Amino acid sequence: MLDFPRWKVASIIGLLAVLCALAIPSFFPESTTSKWGAIPHPRINLGLDLAGGSYLLLEADTADLANSRLEVMRDSVAGTMRNGTPRIDIGDISSRNGQLSFLLRDPSQVDAARERLLAITGGGAGMSGQREWDISVVDTSRFILKPTEAGLAQAVDTAMKDATEVVRRRIDELGTKEPTIIRQGATRIVVQVPGLQNPQALKDLIGKTAKLEFKLVDESANPADVAKGIAPIGSQVLPYPGDPRGAVALKRSVVISGDQLADARQEFDQQTNAPQIAITFDAVGGRRFAKVTTENVNKPFAIVIDNKVISVANINEPILGGRASISGSYTVQTANDLAIALRSGKLPVNLKVIAESTVSPDLGKDSIRAGVLASVIAAVAVIVFMLVTYGRFGVYANLAVVINILVIVAVMAMLNATLTLPGIAGFVLTIGTAVDANVLINERIREERRRGRSVLQSVELGYKEASRTIFEANVTHAITGVIMLLLGSGPVKGFAVVLLIGICTSVFTAVLFTRMLVALWLRKNRPTTINI
Repeated sequence: MLDFPRWKVASIIGLLAVLCALAIPSFFPESTTSKWGAIPHPRINLGLDLAGGSYLLLEADTADLANSRLEVMRDSVAGTMRNGTPRIDIGDISSRNGQLSFLLRDPSQVDAARERLLAITGGGAGMSGQREWDISVVDTSRFILKPTEAGLAQAVDTAMKDATEVVRRRIDELGTKEPTIIRQGATRIVVQVPGLQNPQALKDLIGKTAKLEFKLVDESANPADVAKGIAPIGSQVLPYPGDPRGAVALKRSVVISGDQLADARQEFDQQTNAPQIAITFDAVGGRRFAKVTTENVNKPFAIVIDNKVISVANINEPILGGRASISGSYTVQTANDLAIALRSGKLPVNLKVIAESTVSPDLGKDSIRAGVLASVIAAVAVIVFMLVTYGRFGVYANLAVVINILVIVAVMAMLNATLTLPGIAGFVLTIGTAVDANVLINERIREERRRGRSVLQSVELGYKEASRTIFEANVTHAITGVIMLLLGSGPVKGFAVVLLIGICTSVFTAVLFTRMLVALWLRKNRPTTINI
Protein backbone atom coordinates (compact mmCIF):
# COMPACT_ATOMS: atom_id res chain seq x y z
CA MET A 1 0.00 0.00 0.00
CA LEU A 2 2.95 2.34 0.59
CA ASP A 3 4.53 1.40 -2.71
CA PHE A 4 4.74 4.49 -4.86
CA PRO A 5 6.46 4.02 -8.24
CA ARG A 6 8.18 7.03 -9.75
CA TRP A 7 5.53 7.56 -12.43
CA LYS A 8 2.87 7.80 -9.74
CA VAL A 9 4.89 10.27 -7.67
CA ALA A 10 5.58 12.37 -10.76
CA SER A 11 1.89 12.31 -11.72
CA ILE A 12 0.68 13.45 -8.29
CA ILE A 13 3.28 16.20 -7.96
CA GLY A 14 2.74 17.33 -11.55
CA LEU A 15 -1.05 17.48 -11.16
CA LEU A 16 -0.86 19.41 -7.90
CA ALA A 17 1.74 21.81 -9.34
CA VAL A 18 -0.51 22.60 -12.30
CA LEU A 19 -3.54 23.14 -10.07
CA CYS A 20 -1.60 25.36 -7.68
CA ALA A 21 -0.40 27.43 -10.65
CA LEU A 22 -3.97 27.80 -11.89
CA ALA A 23 -5.00 29.12 -8.47
CA ILE A 24 -2.54 32.03 -8.61
CA PRO A 25 -4.56 34.34 -10.97
CA SER A 26 -7.44 34.45 -8.49
CA PHE A 27 -5.19 36.22 -5.99
CA PHE A 28 -4.42 39.09 -8.39
CA PRO A 29 -6.80 41.85 -9.55
CA GLU A 30 -8.40 41.37 -12.96
CA SER A 31 -6.63 44.48 -14.29
CA THR A 32 -3.34 42.63 -13.72
CA THR A 33 -4.29 39.20 -15.05
CA SER A 34 -5.82 40.70 -18.21
CA LYS A 35 -2.28 41.70 -19.23
CA TRP A 36 -0.99 38.14 -19.08
CA GLY A 37 -1.95 37.51 -22.70
CA ALA A 38 -1.94 33.85 -23.73
CA ILE A 39 -1.06 32.64 -20.23
CA PRO A 40 -4.12 30.87 -18.79
CA HIS A 41 -5.60 32.93 -15.99
CA PRO A 42 -8.89 31.41 -14.82
CA ARG A 43 -10.46 33.39 -12.03
CA ILE A 44 -13.14 32.81 -9.43
CA ASN A 45 -16.23 34.93 -10.03
CA LEU A 46 -17.44 36.89 -7.05
CA GLY A 47 -21.12 36.76 -6.21
CA LEU A 48 -23.46 39.69 -5.67
CA ASP A 49 -22.68 39.89 -1.95
CA LEU A 50 -18.93 40.12 -2.59
CA ALA A 51 -18.62 42.02 -5.88
CA GLY A 52 -21.64 44.28 -5.36
CA GLY A 53 -24.33 44.59 -8.00
CA SER A 54 -28.01 44.90 -8.61
CA TYR A 55 -30.97 42.91 -7.31
CA LEU A 56 -34.44 43.01 -8.82
CA LEU A 57 -37.63 41.16 -7.93
CA LEU A 58 -39.98 41.06 -10.92
CA GLU A 59 -43.65 40.14 -10.91
CA ALA A 60 -45.76 39.20 -13.90
CA ASP A 61 -48.75 41.37 -14.81
CA THR A 62 -51.29 38.54 -15.01
CA ALA A 63 -54.17 40.93 -15.75
CA ASP A 64 -52.33 42.15 -18.85
CA LEU A 65 -51.63 38.56 -19.86
CA ALA A 66 -55.34 37.74 -19.54
CA ASN A 67 -56.21 40.70 -21.77
CA SER A 68 -53.60 39.62 -24.32
CA ARG A 69 -55.13 36.14 -24.41
CA LEU A 70 -58.51 37.69 -25.09
CA GLU A 71 -57.13 39.74 -27.97
CA VAL A 72 -55.34 36.75 -29.47
CA MET A 73 -58.47 34.62 -29.18
CA ARG A 74 -60.53 37.44 -30.67
CA ASP A 75 -58.37 37.48 -33.80
CA SER A 76 -58.34 33.69 -33.92
CA VAL A 77 -62.14 33.46 -33.72
CA ALA A 78 -62.63 36.07 -36.42
CA GLY A 79 -60.17 34.36 -38.75
CA THR A 80 -61.57 30.88 -38.14
CA MET A 81 -65.14 31.92 -38.87
CA ARG A 82 -64.21 34.03 -41.87
CA ASN A 83 -61.74 31.69 -43.56
CA GLY A 84 -63.40 28.34 -42.90
CA THR A 85 -65.58 26.48 -45.37
CA PRO A 86 -68.39 27.27 -45.39
CA ARG A 87 -67.87 30.83 -44.21
CA ILE A 88 -69.69 31.66 -40.99
CA ASP A 89 -70.76 35.26 -40.77
CA ILE A 90 -70.62 36.80 -37.31
CA GLY A 91 -71.19 40.26 -35.86
CA ASP A 92 -68.71 42.35 -33.91
CA ILE A 93 -66.77 40.46 -31.26
CA SER A 94 -67.06 42.05 -27.84
CA SER A 95 -64.29 41.60 -25.27
CA ARG A 96 -65.91 43.14 -22.21
CA ASN A 97 -65.79 41.81 -18.64
CA GLY A 98 -62.97 39.39 -19.40
CA GLN A 99 -64.90 37.34 -21.94
CA LEU A 100 -65.61 37.27 -25.66
CA SER A 101 -69.05 37.30 -27.15
CA PHE A 102 -70.35 37.48 -30.69
CA LEU A 103 -73.59 36.88 -32.58
CA LEU A 104 -74.06 34.49 -35.50
CA ARG A 105 -75.80 35.94 -38.55
CA ASP A 106 -77.36 32.54 -39.27
CA PRO A 107 -78.52 30.64 -36.13
CA SER A 108 -78.54 27.37 -38.09
CA GLN A 109 -74.71 27.44 -38.06
CA VAL A 110 -74.45 27.13 -34.26
CA ASP A 111 -73.19 23.53 -34.34
CA ALA A 112 -70.63 24.26 -37.06
CA ALA A 113 -69.40 27.32 -35.17
CA ARG A 114 -69.09 25.33 -31.94
CA GLU A 115 -66.95 22.69 -33.70
CA ARG A 116 -64.59 25.36 -34.95
CA LEU A 117 -64.38 27.00 -31.54
CA LEU A 118 -63.58 23.67 -29.87
CA ALA A 119 -60.68 23.26 -32.28
CA ILE A 120 -59.06 26.63 -31.45
CA THR A 121 -59.71 26.89 -27.71
CA GLY A 122 -57.28 24.16 -26.72
CA GLY A 123 -57.69 20.89 -24.88
CA GLY A 124 -57.32 20.19 -21.19
CA ALA A 125 -55.23 22.57 -19.11
CA GLY A 126 -52.42 20.75 -17.33
CA MET A 127 -53.23 17.68 -15.23
CA SER A 128 -56.71 18.93 -14.32
CA GLY A 129 -58.17 18.15 -17.72
CA GLN A 130 -60.28 21.28 -17.46
CA ARG A 131 -60.66 23.14 -20.74
CA GLU A 132 -58.82 26.44 -21.21
CA TRP A 133 -62.00 28.17 -22.36
CA ASP A 134 -65.66 27.64 -21.50
CA ILE A 135 -67.97 27.91 -24.52
CA SER A 136 -71.67 28.62 -24.08
CA VAL A 137 -74.54 29.70 -26.31
CA VAL A 138 -77.23 32.12 -25.12
CA ASP A 139 -80.26 33.47 -26.93
CA THR A 140 -79.93 30.67 -29.55
CA SER A 141 -77.14 32.38 -31.53
CA ARG A 142 -74.82 34.33 -29.22
CA PHE A 143 -71.56 32.62 -28.28
CA ILE A 144 -69.72 33.47 -25.07
CA LEU A 145 -66.10 32.37 -24.57
CA LYS A 146 -64.81 32.69 -21.02
CA PRO A 147 -61.26 31.77 -19.97
CA THR A 148 -61.12 29.20 -17.16
CA GLU A 149 -58.89 29.59 -14.11
CA ALA A 150 -56.99 26.42 -15.05
CA GLY A 151 -56.38 27.77 -18.54
CA LEU A 152 -55.14 31.10 -17.22
CA ALA A 153 -52.89 29.36 -14.68
CA GLN A 154 -51.36 27.25 -17.44
CA ALA A 155 -50.88 30.34 -19.61
CA VAL A 156 -49.15 32.15 -16.72
CA ASP A 157 -46.90 29.15 -16.07
CA THR A 158 -45.88 28.89 -19.71
CA ALA A 159 -45.35 32.64 -19.96
CA MET A 160 -43.17 32.69 -16.83
CA LYS A 161 -40.97 29.89 -18.15
CA ASP A 162 -40.47 31.77 -21.41
CA ALA A 163 -40.02 35.11 -19.63
CA THR A 164 -37.30 33.68 -17.39
CA GLU A 165 -35.38 32.51 -20.46
CA VAL A 166 -35.85 35.85 -22.24
CA VAL A 167 -34.56 37.75 -19.18
CA ARG A 168 -31.58 35.39 -19.05
CA ARG A 169 -30.76 36.01 -22.72
CA ARG A 170 -31.00 39.77 -22.30
CA ILE A 171 -28.69 39.82 -19.29
CA ASP A 172 -26.23 37.49 -21.01
CA GLU A 173 -26.08 40.02 -23.85
CA LEU A 174 -24.72 42.55 -21.33
CA GLY A 175 -21.68 40.34 -20.88
CA THR A 176 -22.11 40.07 -17.12
CA LYS A 177 -20.69 37.04 -15.35
CA GLU A 178 -22.70 34.60 -13.31
CA PRO A 179 -26.03 36.41 -13.10
CA THR A 180 -28.68 34.65 -11.05
CA ILE A 181 -32.11 34.45 -12.68
CA ILE A 182 -34.48 32.15 -10.86
CA ARG A 183 -38.23 31.85 -10.73
CA GLN A 184 -39.84 32.49 -7.36
CA GLY A 185 -43.34 31.19 -6.90
CA ALA A 186 -45.87 31.26 -9.70
CA THR A 187 -45.48 34.83 -10.92
CA ARG A 188 -42.11 36.20 -9.77
CA ILE A 189 -38.53 36.19 -11.02
CA VAL A 190 -35.46 37.05 -8.95
CA VAL A 191 -32.61 38.71 -10.84
CA GLN A 192 -29.16 39.23 -9.32
CA VAL A 193 -26.40 40.71 -11.49
CA PRO A 194 -23.00 40.92 -9.78
CA GLY A 195 -20.86 43.89 -10.76
CA LEU A 196 -23.72 45.94 -12.24
CA GLN A 197 -24.18 49.10 -10.18
CA ASN A 198 -26.95 50.67 -12.25
CA PRO A 199 -30.28 48.97 -11.52
CA GLN A 200 -32.13 51.53 -13.65
CA ALA A 201 -30.30 50.36 -16.80
CA LEU A 202 -31.14 46.78 -15.86
CA LYS A 203 -34.81 47.68 -15.35
CA ASP A 204 -34.95 49.53 -18.67
CA LEU A 205 -33.56 46.53 -20.50
CA ILE A 206 -35.66 43.88 -18.78
CA GLY A 207 -38.81 45.98 -18.73
CA LYS A 208 -39.07 46.20 -22.50
CA THR A 209 -41.59 43.74 -23.81
CA ALA A 210 -40.02 44.24 -27.26
CA LYS A 211 -43.09 43.07 -29.14
CA LEU A 212 -42.25 44.03 -32.72
CA GLU A 213 -44.99 44.12 -35.38
CA PHE A 214 -45.35 45.42 -38.90
CA LYS A 215 -48.88 46.54 -39.73
CA LEU A 216 -50.51 48.26 -42.70
CA VAL A 217 -52.01 51.70 -42.17
CA ASP A 218 -55.80 51.80 -42.59
CA GLU A 219 -56.16 54.57 -45.17
CA SER A 220 -59.97 54.33 -45.03
CA ALA A 221 -60.05 55.61 -41.45
CA ASN A 222 -61.72 58.96 -40.88
CA PRO A 223 -59.10 61.41 -39.50
CA ALA A 224 -61.63 62.94 -37.13
CA ASP A 225 -62.51 59.50 -35.74
CA VAL A 226 -58.85 58.59 -35.40
CA ALA A 227 -58.26 61.73 -33.37
CA LYS A 228 -61.05 60.53 -31.05
CA GLY A 229 -59.54 57.04 -30.85
CA ILE A 230 -62.23 55.45 -33.03
CA ALA A 231 -61.07 52.98 -35.69
CA PRO A 232 -62.98 51.15 -38.45
CA ILE A 233 -63.93 47.51 -37.91
CA GLY A 234 -60.83 45.33 -38.16
CA SER A 235 -58.50 48.20 -37.31
CA GLN A 236 -57.13 49.82 -34.18
CA VAL A 237 -55.85 53.23 -33.17
CA LEU A 238 -52.36 53.34 -31.69
CA PRO A 239 -50.40 56.35 -30.40
CA TYR A 240 -47.91 57.84 -32.86
CA PRO A 241 -46.05 61.02 -31.85
CA GLY A 242 -45.00 61.59 -35.46
CA ASP A 243 -48.59 62.22 -36.59
CA PRO A 244 -50.31 65.61 -36.01
CA ARG A 245 -53.28 63.74 -34.50
CA GLY A 246 -50.95 61.91 -32.12
CA ALA A 247 -52.33 58.58 -33.30
CA VAL A 248 -52.77 56.48 -36.41
CA ALA A 249 -55.24 53.77 -37.47
CA LEU A 250 -53.69 50.42 -38.34
CA LYS A 251 -55.08 47.14 -39.63
CA ARG A 252 -55.34 44.70 -36.73
CA SER A 253 -53.75 41.85 -38.66
CA VAL A 254 -49.97 41.62 -38.24
CA VAL A 255 -48.23 41.28 -41.59
CA ILE A 256 -44.96 40.24 -39.96
CA SER A 257 -43.81 40.01 -36.35
CA GLY A 258 -40.64 39.96 -34.31
CA ASP A 259 -40.93 36.18 -33.94
CA GLN A 260 -39.43 35.96 -37.42
CA LEU A 261 -36.38 38.07 -36.59
CA ALA A 262 -32.97 36.51 -37.13
CA ASP A 263 -30.88 39.43 -35.85
CA ALA A 264 -31.08 43.02 -34.63
CA ARG A 265 -28.09 45.39 -34.36
CA GLN A 266 -27.51 49.02 -33.58
CA GLU A 267 -26.06 50.94 -36.50
CA PHE A 268 -25.92 54.49 -37.88
CA ASP A 269 -28.07 55.94 -40.66
CA GLN A 270 -25.73 56.55 -43.60
CA GLN A 271 -27.43 59.86 -44.47
CA THR A 272 -28.13 61.42 -41.06
CA ASN A 273 -25.58 59.45 -39.00
CA ALA A 274 -28.33 58.99 -36.40
CA PRO A 275 -28.42 55.76 -34.39
CA GLN A 276 -30.95 53.21 -35.66
CA ILE A 277 -31.63 49.48 -35.40
CA ALA A 278 -30.94 47.22 -38.36
CA ILE A 279 -33.10 44.09 -38.34
CA THR A 280 -32.77 40.93 -40.39
CA PHE A 281 -35.58 38.43 -40.82
CA ASP A 282 -35.13 34.69 -41.00
CA ALA A 283 -35.84 32.83 -44.24
CA VAL A 284 -39.58 32.57 -43.62
CA GLY A 285 -39.82 36.13 -42.39
CA GLY A 286 -37.76 37.42 -45.31
CA ARG A 287 -40.06 35.77 -47.85
CA ARG A 288 -43.09 37.05 -45.98
CA PHE A 289 -41.67 40.58 -45.83
CA ALA A 290 -40.86 40.54 -49.56
CA LYS A 291 -44.36 39.26 -50.42
CA VAL A 292 -46.13 41.85 -48.28
CA THR A 293 -44.11 44.78 -49.60
CA THR A 294 -44.57 43.55 -53.17
CA GLU A 295 -48.34 43.37 -52.78
CA ASN A 296 -48.60 46.76 -51.05
CA VAL A 297 -46.39 49.06 -53.10
CA ASN A 298 -47.30 52.75 -52.61
CA LYS A 299 -49.14 51.93 -49.39
CA PRO A 300 -48.03 53.08 -45.93
CA PHE A 301 -47.05 50.60 -43.26
CA ALA A 302 -46.10 51.07 -39.63
CA ILE A 303 -43.46 49.60 -37.35
CA VAL A 304 -44.99 48.97 -33.94
CA ILE A 305 -43.06 48.13 -30.79
CA ASP A 306 -44.96 47.35 -27.60
CA ASN A 307 -48.17 48.75 -29.09
CA LYS A 308 -46.53 52.10 -29.86
CA VAL A 309 -46.01 53.21 -33.44
CA ILE A 310 -42.32 53.93 -33.93
CA SER A 311 -42.44 55.00 -37.57
CA VAL A 312 -44.74 55.07 -40.58
CA ALA A 313 -43.23 54.79 -44.04
CA ASN A 314 -44.47 54.38 -47.57
CA ILE A 315 -43.58 51.21 -49.46
CA ASN A 316 -42.03 52.70 -52.59
CA GLU A 317 -40.85 49.37 -53.96
CA PRO A 318 -40.67 45.72 -52.87
CA ILE A 319 -38.16 45.25 -50.05
CA LEU A 320 -36.21 42.11 -50.84
CA GLY A 321 -33.36 40.50 -48.93
CA GLY A 322 -35.14 40.33 -45.56
CA ARG A 323 -33.53 43.46 -44.11
CA ALA A 324 -35.07 46.63 -42.72
CA SER A 325 -34.18 49.37 -40.28
CA ILE A 326 -36.01 51.05 -37.41
CA SER A 327 -35.27 54.72 -36.99
CA GLY A 328 -36.47 57.11 -34.32
CA SER A 329 -35.22 59.40 -31.59
CA TYR A 330 -32.61 56.97 -30.36
CA THR A 331 -29.29 57.44 -28.66
CA VAL A 332 -26.59 54.84 -29.18
CA GLN A 333 -27.41 53.34 -25.78
CA THR A 334 -31.20 53.19 -26.28
CA ALA A 335 -30.77 51.81 -29.80
CA ASN A 336 -28.40 49.14 -28.53
CA ASP A 337 -30.75 48.25 -25.64
CA LEU A 338 -33.68 47.92 -28.03
CA ALA A 339 -31.57 45.77 -30.38
CA ILE A 340 -30.71 43.48 -27.46
CA ALA A 341 -34.37 43.28 -26.45
CA LEU A 342 -35.47 42.44 -30.01
CA ARG A 343 -32.65 39.93 -30.47
CA SER A 344 -33.48 38.10 -27.26
CA GLY A 345 -37.17 37.86 -28.14
CA LYS A 346 -40.26 39.50 -26.76
CA LEU A 347 -41.41 39.03 -23.22
CA PRO A 348 -44.56 36.88 -23.20
CA VAL A 349 -45.83 38.83 -20.19
CA ASN A 350 -45.18 42.28 -18.79
CA LEU A 351 -42.90 42.24 -15.76
CA LYS A 352 -43.16 44.83 -13.01
CA VAL A 353 -40.32 45.61 -10.63
CA ILE A 354 -41.68 45.23 -7.11
CA ALA A 355 -38.35 45.32 -5.23
CA GLU A 356 -34.87 46.45 -6.08
CA SER A 357 -31.62 47.07 -4.30
CA THR A 358 -28.01 47.78 -5.04
CA VAL A 359 -25.23 46.08 -3.12
CA SER A 360 -22.19 48.30 -2.74
CA PRO A 361 -18.83 46.78 -3.65
CA ASP A 362 -17.48 48.34 -0.43
CA LEU A 363 -19.67 45.94 1.52
CA GLY A 364 -18.26 43.11 -0.58
CA LYS A 365 -14.69 44.21 0.18
CA ASP A 366 -15.44 44.15 3.91
CA SER A 367 -16.93 40.66 3.53
CA ILE A 368 -13.90 39.43 1.59
CA ARG A 369 -11.54 40.95 4.14
CA ALA A 370 -13.44 39.30 7.00
CA GLY A 371 -13.56 35.99 5.12
CA VAL A 372 -9.83 36.03 4.35
CA LEU A 373 -9.05 36.91 7.98
CA ALA A 374 -11.22 34.03 9.20
CA SER A 375 -9.55 31.66 6.73
CA VAL A 376 -6.06 32.72 7.83
CA ILE A 377 -6.89 32.37 11.54
CA ALA A 378 -8.48 28.95 10.92
CA ALA A 379 -5.50 27.79 8.87
CA VAL A 380 -2.94 29.00 11.45
CA ALA A 381 -4.86 27.40 14.33
CA VAL A 382 -5.07 24.08 12.48
CA ILE A 383 -1.39 24.17 11.50
CA VAL A 384 -0.23 24.88 15.08
CA PHE A 385 -2.47 22.14 16.47
CA MET A 386 -1.23 19.52 14.00
CA LEU A 387 2.41 20.47 14.51
CA VAL A 388 2.16 20.23 18.29
CA THR A 389 0.13 17.01 18.25
CA TYR A 390 1.70 14.91 15.48
CA GLY A 391 5.19 16.29 14.80
CA ARG A 392 6.47 15.23 11.35
CA PHE A 393 3.12 13.73 10.42
CA GLY A 394 1.56 17.06 11.39
CA VAL A 395 3.86 18.81 8.91
CA TYR A 396 2.63 16.52 6.14
CA ALA A 397 -0.99 17.20 7.15
CA ASN A 398 -0.37 20.97 7.18
CA LEU A 399 1.24 20.83 3.76
CA ALA A 400 -1.83 18.97 2.54
CA VAL A 401 -4.12 21.68 3.98
CA VAL A 402 -2.23 24.48 2.21
CA ILE A 403 -2.25 22.62 -1.10
CA ASN A 404 -5.91 21.75 -0.58
CA ILE A 405 -6.78 25.46 -0.29
CA LEU A 406 -4.95 26.23 -3.55
CA VAL A 407 -6.55 23.26 -5.32
CA ILE A 408 -10.05 24.36 -4.25
CA VAL A 409 -9.38 27.84 -5.64
CA ALA A 410 -8.04 26.36 -8.88
CA VAL A 411 -10.98 24.01 -9.38
CA MET A 412 -13.49 26.80 -8.70
CA ALA A 413 -11.67 29.04 -11.17
CA MET A 414 -11.64 26.36 -13.87
CA LEU A 415 -15.35 25.64 -13.31
CA ASN A 416 -16.03 29.38 -13.49
CA ALA A 417 -17.81 28.96 -10.16
CA THR A 418 -19.05 31.91 -8.15
CA LEU A 419 -17.78 32.58 -4.65
CA THR A 420 -20.38 34.06 -2.33
CA LEU A 421 -20.33 34.95 1.36
CA PRO A 422 -21.77 31.52 2.30
CA GLY A 423 -19.13 30.09 -0.02
CA ILE A 424 -16.44 31.66 2.16
CA ALA A 425 -18.11 30.02 5.16
CA GLY A 426 -17.87 26.71 3.33
CA PHE A 427 -14.25 27.47 2.56
CA VAL A 428 -13.40 28.06 6.25
CA LEU A 429 -15.33 24.93 7.22
CA THR A 430 -13.40 22.92 4.64
CA ILE A 431 -10.09 24.12 6.09
CA GLY A 432 -11.20 23.07 9.56
CA THR A 433 -12.29 19.63 8.47
CA ALA A 434 -9.55 19.03 5.91
CA VAL A 435 -7.26 17.61 8.58
CA ASP A 436 -9.90 15.28 9.97
CA ALA A 437 -8.70 12.57 7.64
CA ASN A 438 -5.11 12.94 8.81
CA VAL A 439 -6.22 12.95 12.45
CA LEU A 440 -7.96 9.61 11.86
CA ILE A 441 -4.94 8.18 10.06
CA ASN A 442 -2.45 9.35 12.67
CA GLU A 443 -4.56 8.02 15.53
CA ARG A 444 -4.80 4.64 13.79
CA ILE A 445 -1.01 4.62 13.38
CA ARG A 446 -0.63 5.38 17.11
CA GLU A 447 -2.90 2.49 17.98
CA GLU A 448 -0.92 0.09 15.80
CA ARG A 449 2.35 1.28 17.38
CA ARG A 450 0.92 0.71 20.84
CA ARG A 451 0.09 -2.85 19.79
CA GLY A 452 3.77 -3.39 19.11
CA ARG A 453 3.75 -3.37 15.32
CA SER A 454 6.72 -2.06 13.35
CA VAL A 455 6.79 1.45 11.88
CA LEU A 456 6.12 0.21 8.35
CA GLN A 457 3.26 -2.07 9.45
CA SER A 458 1.74 0.64 11.65
CA VAL A 459 1.76 3.23 8.87
CA GLU A 460 0.44 0.78 6.30
CA LEU A 461 -2.38 -0.45 8.54
CA GLY A 462 -3.12 3.09 9.72
CA TYR A 463 -3.76 4.35 6.19
CA LYS A 464 -5.60 1.17 5.16
CA GLU A 465 -8.02 1.06 8.10
CA ALA A 466 -8.61 4.81 8.31
CA SER A 467 -9.18 5.22 4.57
CA ARG A 468 -12.38 3.17 4.69
CA THR A 469 -13.83 5.39 7.44
CA ILE A 470 -12.69 8.54 5.64
CA PHE A 471 -14.35 7.57 2.37
CA GLU A 472 -17.61 6.57 4.09
CA ALA A 473 -17.75 9.84 6.06
CA ASN A 474 -17.12 11.92 2.97
CA VAL A 475 -19.74 10.03 0.97
CA THR A 476 -22.39 11.07 3.50
CA HIS A 477 -21.12 14.65 3.38
CA ALA A 478 -21.21 14.56 -0.41
CA ILE A 479 -24.81 13.29 -0.41
CA THR A 480 -25.95 16.26 1.69
CA GLY A 481 -23.92 18.59 -0.49
CA VAL A 482 -25.50 17.27 -3.69
CA ILE A 483 -28.98 17.63 -2.20
CA MET A 484 -28.23 21.24 -1.23
CA LEU A 485 -26.87 21.89 -4.71
CA LEU A 486 -29.91 20.41 -6.47
CA LEU A 487 -32.64 21.80 -4.25
CA GLY A 488 -31.04 24.93 -2.85
CA SER A 489 -30.71 28.31 -4.46
CA GLY A 490 -28.50 31.36 -4.10
CA PRO A 491 -26.45 31.24 -0.86
CA VAL A 492 -27.26 27.58 -0.15
CA LYS A 493 -26.08 26.55 -3.59
CA GLY A 494 -22.89 28.62 -3.21
CA PHE A 495 -22.13 26.87 0.07
CA ALA A 496 -22.82 23.45 -1.50
CA VAL A 497 -20.46 24.11 -4.43
CA VAL A 498 -17.53 24.94 -2.16
CA LEU A 499 -18.36 22.03 0.14
CA LEU A 500 -18.43 19.46 -2.68
CA ILE A 501 -15.21 20.71 -4.24
CA GLY A 502 -13.59 20.75 -0.80
CA ILE A 503 -14.65 17.15 -0.10
CA CYS A 504 -13.07 15.88 -3.32
CA THR A 505 -9.84 17.85 -3.00
CA SER A 506 -9.39 17.19 0.73
CA VAL A 507 -9.67 13.43 0.25
CA PHE A 508 -7.08 13.58 -2.52
CA THR A 509 -4.59 15.74 -0.64
CA ALA A 510 -5.16 14.38 2.89
CA VAL A 511 -5.03 10.70 1.95
CA LEU A 512 -3.14 10.19 -1.30
CA PHE A 513 -0.76 13.16 -1.11
CA THR A 514 0.26 12.66 2.55
CA ARG A 515 0.59 8.90 2.02
CA MET A 516 3.00 9.59 -0.80
CA LEU A 517 5.07 11.93 1.42
CA VAL A 518 5.16 9.36 4.24
CA ALA A 519 6.09 6.56 1.84
CA LEU A 520 8.96 8.58 0.36
CA TRP A 521 10.27 9.42 3.83
CA LEU A 522 10.07 5.83 5.02
CA ARG A 523 11.76 4.52 1.90
CA LYS A 524 14.63 6.99 2.26
CA ASN A 525 15.25 6.88 6.02
CA ARG A 526 13.84 3.49 7.08
CA PRO A 527 13.25 4.65 10.73
CA THR A 528 12.84 2.12 13.52
CA THR A 529 10.61 4.44 15.55
CA ILE A 530 8.46 7.47 14.87
CA ASN A 531 7.30 10.42 16.98
CA ILE A 532 3.57 10.59 16.55
